[in-house]
Amino acid sequence: MTDPSLPEELTGWWRIVDTETWVNDGLDILGPALISFTGDDDRLRMHCLLATVYPRPTKTGLSFRWRGAWEYDQMTGSGSARVGKDGRLRGTIRIKDGDSSSFTAVRAEPPTSPIPDPPSYQDKWRRW
Repeated sequence: MTDPSLPEELTGWWRIVDTETWVNDGLDILGPALISFTGDDDRLRMHCLLATVYPRPTKTGLSFRWRGAWEYDQMTGSGSARVGKDGRLRGTIRIKDGDSSSFTAVRAEPPTSPIPDPPSYQDKWRRW
């Protein structure tokens, strides 16, 4: 189900193809680097980050909060995004008390299998 309050041009799945600060070489280590803005269990996956995304509309696009884990380290952050004249999504992802980076994404199809929930810190010790 799509959230009608989100701008239509931003709604859907986006494939992250470039980041300014973080090396692009490992973007797809957990699978294709994706972010979704549908208003229904939105997700972010890139590098070793799995997160749940909470978008909301703004005058120029949308802003979002996210909560997840980088490997097994719990973290949160925020971001913003808008569609450029070339149809690409351009935005910023910020890690609370950490780095931030701009990113570029292109339209994508939803993944064939769901992006998993972020692991908890306790999961780190359960895998052994």
